[in-house]
Amino acid sequence: MLTYSFEDIGKVSLYEHLYKCIKADIISGKIKPNEKLPSKRAFAKNLGISVITVENSYEQLIAEGFVYSAEKKGYYAADISSFNAPTEFFSSASSASEGRESSFSSNTKDNDVSQYSSLLADFSSNETSPENFPFTTWAKISRSVLLEKQTELLTNSPSGGVYELREAIASYLKAFRGITAGPEQIIIGAGTEYLYSLIIQLIGFDKLYAMEDPGYSKLSKIYERYGIKYVNIPIDKNGMTEAGLRKANADCVHITPSHHFPTGITMPITRRMELLKWAIDGKDRYIIEDDYDSEFRMSGLPLPALRSIDKTGRVIYINTFNKSLSSTMRVSYMVLPESLLKSFNEKLGFYSCSVSNFIQYSLAAFIENGHLDHHISRMRTYYHAKRDALLKK
Repeated sequence: MLTYSFEDIGKVSLYEHLYKCIKADIISGKIKPNEKLPSKRAFAKNLGISVITVENSYEQLIAEGFVYSAEKKGYYAADISSFNAPTEFFSSASSASEGRESSFSSNTKDNDVSQYSSLLADFSSNETSPENFPFTTWAKISRSVLLEKQTELLTNSPSGGVYELREAIASYLKAFRGITAGPEQIIIGAGTEYLYSLIIQLIGFDKLYAMEDPGYSKLSKIYERYGIKYVNIPIDKNGMTEAGLRKANADCVHITPSHHFPTGITMPITRRMELLKWAIDGKDRYIIEDDYDSEFRMSGLPLPALRSIDKTGRVIYINTFNKSLSSTMRVSYMVLPESLLKSFNEKLGFYSCSVSNFIQYSLAAFIENGHLDHHISRMRTYYHAKRDALLKK
């Protein structure tokens, strides 16, 4: 039976440590493909831990696609070796956002809302409730920025954004999404639509762009406005398929692997590897990973970003603070592969950053001082309780 030591694991929880150990053994091949894992009770007894700890570890591994379960038979290691993925695909083994609103929201007048007051829940808007925004903390930071950053506030920032915010985001991504990137790789923009326009200009107007079907419908409108050719590729139970991309002969694909919009599908590791293989098999192919609400996974650890296992420089990571803070703040960012930095600076470096210095310096301080972590933790609890209350209805 598998045996792992739980000594000197630091502040890591027991289930997270066990999950990492099993995941490492599956990646290394120590646990063979389709090998049966110990039952929860037998494993817990052997390791001297609770059954719930084992269960949580297994559930996290299932969510990421490293383990699968068979009814009345148990848990098994997924076969990730059959894809012959290079080892550089792996890093060390040690709900809706901006623009993702229904047509009901965009067509409803403020003075018409009263007629819907008897509804159980409102899913039409992504607006942040005023009582949930950290106004007191933000006000203190804003005053501090106005007093201490007067020169910086009146100095034009680089096209990618002020360095302090890019540095803060880089640290945040490394700690919470497993993404290692330098501040110079991070580009700040006022909304993801603006960043999409930069990506189109960077990758090329002559490329064929692929989208998930169903997927984020606003993308098609952006492509149409730029006269870009695009194709909708149907997803299956695991998300976008490599076969669909190859059949379409696409050059670039937009996906939401951690939490597909709008179905909620989580793309397993095997499918992610397939898409990475598709990217490196062709010249100048790129994957745009939209990680729009990764902070609010309601159970288990946050799923690793696709960008965190890409060592080939083919994933452009994009995210926003619209869900974690407010949609009205209009701050999004993307992480470019190093291979695209020179091209970005040469082609698009003349653009001015579309987010004000005041917002950027304030947000940088908010992240650096740990307020974002605290706020997200508080909001997870809030959304979890809200979801549970809805499910009980």
